[in-house]
Amino acid sequence: MATRIVLGTARMARLLGGAPAGRSMLFAHAASGRSMGVGSCWTTPLRSGLLPSSRQSQRSSSSSVTMRAVSSSPAAQSQSGMGADTYPFEPEFLPAVALCGDSARMWAGDLLVIAVTEADFAKTGDAMSISSDALKALDADFGGALADIVADGGFEGKKGSSSKAVRVGAAPSAKAKTVAMVGLGDTAKLGASPAWGAGPYQALGAAAAALAKANKASTAAIAFAAAPAGADVAKIATGALISGYESSRFKSKKSPTATKLSALHLLLPGAGDEGAGIAHARAVAAGNMVARYLVEAPPNICTPTHIAACAAHIAAKFPSVMTLEVLEKDACDALGMGSFLGVSEASDEPPKFIHLTYKAPGGGANKKIGLVGKGLTFDSGGYNIKAGPGSMIEMMKFDMGGSAAVLGAARIIAEAQPEGVEVHIIVASCENMIAGKGLRPGDILRSAAGKTIEVNNTDAEGRLTLADALWFAQLVISLTMQAESSDSMLYSEKCGVTSVVDCATLTGACYVALGPDIGGLFSDSDEMADAVTKASKSAGEKVWRMPLEDSYWEGMKSPVADMKNTGSRWGGAITAALFLKQFIKEGVAWAHLDMAGPVWDEKANQATGFGAATLAEWVAKQKQ
Repeated sequence: MATRIVLGTARMARLLGGAPAGRSMLFAHAASGRSMGVGSCWTTPLRSGLLPSSRQSQRSSSSSVTMRAVSSSPAAQSQSGMGADTYPFEPEFLPAVALCGDSARMWAGDLLVIAVTEADFAKTGDAMSISSDALKALDADFGGALADIVADGGFEGKKGSSSKAVRVGAAPSAKAKTVAMVGLGDTAKLGASPAWGAGPYQALGAAAAALAKANKASTAAIAFAAAPAGADVAKIATGALISGYESSRFKSKKSPTATKLSALHLLLPGAGDEGAGIAHARAVAAGNMVARYLVEAPPNICTPTHIAACAAHIAAKFPSVMTLEVLEKDACDALGMGSFLGVSEASDEPPKFIHLTYKAPGGGANKKIGLVGKGLTFDSGGYNIKAGPGSMIEMMKFDMGGSAAVLGAARIIAEAQPEGVEVHIIVASCENMIAGKGLRPGDILRSAAGKTIEVNNTDAEGRLTLADALWFAQLVISLTMQAESSDSMLYSEKCGVTSVVDCATLTGACYVALGPDIGGLFSDSDEMADAVTKASKSAGEKVWRMPLEDSYWEGMKSPVADMKNTGSRWGGAITAALFLKQFIKEGVAWAHLDMAGPVWDEKANQATGFGAATLAEWVAKQKQ
């Protein structure tokens, strides 16, 4: 732990280079003389899996500062009867995945999925038939069931496609109850890294999980018509574990269509030890589920306090590598986070500035990196209210998708434990609401970096919170609390990241440009953009690099402040990224991922967990 030094507030203000601690976050009110106490925060490596009890606090007799533990959130939950304490942050159970030496003929269970390629079939006119000897042999074991499936049409072995499942019946020697096929696509591409989206093995796992769900299978297995060299067991397991999910946590009765899958066997006789690959797949699946659970939760459950409690859950589960600091409103005010606090001002829900730190076992980190996520747990739009058809105000629970992605990544990182890196996961979480004390169009905010922002649209609030979070990620000092004295603070060396990725459901413009399945990637560094793109391909998630057109910044200039928070209606995703770029120090590698589209699956009407795997993969490659 870094050495802590006691400093007075004036000295702290000089070190931070901004307005003295205690000034209002609203620039228009900066001369009002209002004084805030030194900020409170919760700093811990958690030593147990229990959260501190609700309303627990400590007060210094000489200070107005309150130390508050993270607890369940106040207003909305008490009104709705939907207490957040009753909802977990990740599933208690994931299906078991294991290698099995059984042959397809000898495996006994509910559903056998046979992986095939396009080369296993021949087409004569409009008719498809089995052509490979290996698949013909399996078809004989299953009494011609596979040939019947192919003859019915509609299945050609293309990547990720699945056939119908049929009952095996009184087959000569097969023991599985039901059999189906899933396509791997072109044999020549099996060994290549996926160029776009999920690769063939991840798609295989996903299709197998979907078949198991549809056929109510408790046990399933995947066999290969002809086992390819280097079958990626980790990707198959990942695809299976993150697919087949159905959001039903908030229903009063268990969904009749929910998956029943409890065990998946991978039939690869002669395969080596794949325990590490399967363990990594389980870590990725857990992180994906953390992200999904957060995004799907309604805003009367998933408040800023709930997000902080999720971070506490991760820190408690992995206390040897994770530490947590949660800064309350007065601590953020003392740090001068006027941009973040300006957004939160109208809400009854207290803002939470969340800082999780991962340190690899044994130390020795040679690189400090940051993951920053947008954490707007509900976005009304403020006085620029979201109104009318297409405003999606009813879906603004997912405006904290960036924070879900970085916390999901934190869950993966904590279990995978990559070496050689120190990771700072930061979320400035609040609501954007409407009230007499709230942010108004025309207000000017002073950010923690000292830059002033004219707010010409209160519905462009996410970038305001990210500005202060990005500043904090690059900061070399940070506040903690000196409980014995109201006019002194402690500081310790913090963050100081040399590369950072921020992730946010930032703009509808990016959604319009790239649609619902693709995230927009912005960076002024080719090296950084290439690293994040490679990570996304490995994770099976789709991102597309977008331009950062510097000339568009002219439209963001303000006559009364350093900048405005929005520009013209054109190129809105680009100008939003350019805004964030203003808060990146020279020499710090930065990328921005706008995930407004892929955060939510419109067809399935549920969260995707997008971003968690990509960010974790990017972190894992930073040592190299």
